Amino acid sequence: MKKKKSETLYPLIVKIVFVAALLVLWEYVAKSGLLGEHSALIFPSLETIGAAFIRNFKVGFAGSSLWIYIGNSMKLLLEGLLLGIGLAFVFSGLSIISRTFSIIYNFVVSICDLLPGVALLPVVIIIFGVKPGVIVFLVVHAVIWPMSRNILDGFLAVPQIYVEAGRNIGLKGFRLLTGVYLPAATSYIVSGLKVGWARAWRGLISAEMIFGIASCPGIGLYINQMRTNMNNAEMYATLIVIVIIGVVVQYGILSPIENNTVKKWGMTR
Repeated sequence: MKKKKSETLYPLIVKIVFVAALLVLWEYVAKSGLLGEHSALIFPSLETIGAAFIRNFKVGFAGSSLWIYIGNSMKLLLEGLLLGIGLAFVFSGLSIISRTFSIIYNFVVSICDLLPGVALLPVVIIIFGVKPGVIVFLVVHAVIWPMSRNILDGFLAVPQIYVEAGRNIGLKGFRLLTGVYLPAATSYIVSGLKVGWARAWRGLISAEMIFGIASCPGIGLYINQMRTNMNNAEMYATLIVIVIIGVVVQYGILSPIENNTVKKWGMTR
């Protein structure tokens, strides 16, 4: 019991000490003026950033609180994530049922996974125009290929004896997929969720920073607005918000999913 508690506590202490050291270093650079007269602008003090953090939510920009920007970003992100994850499962599942589809889809994944969403942005804007759906499309693009790659790799890693056992009890097609392949590839699927979420989050912020949509302003646009107006403290505070959202999703959603599936079942440590 004590060993288990220490194994959980030690990583937490290391993380806290590391973050504290970074904050001390930041404050030292901010207060020492190492970068000359622009030091306070480039490295605002922690107190200034803290005040800006509160101001972002109370005042925001042009009468709109940061809450509005966060809400818009999370709405588009959720739509893209659900659609991308759903399509990844459907197409990856079809690749098990149909050998011809498997050859084609593996080829498509290999190509599309190498294309950054930002590189597709000009083409998508030309075709569809500047609208929230473009952001959703880029999120789907960021999710579906790494997610599919992980699922397909998981299917390939399923021991053949499991597949033969499933066939011996009469499973085939869709039933073989849900009864053997998906449960056996759970660790790969969870890993794919982590990678897909991270790519989608980065892709969303990047797209919003490049061509923020006035009708649906997101966090990326807010950061750009702060940079344009030289509100560096507010900009850094918004970056902290992005990190907080990422940490909440990682440890509040993805980690519990992992702990209650693959770790609980002994499929990974």
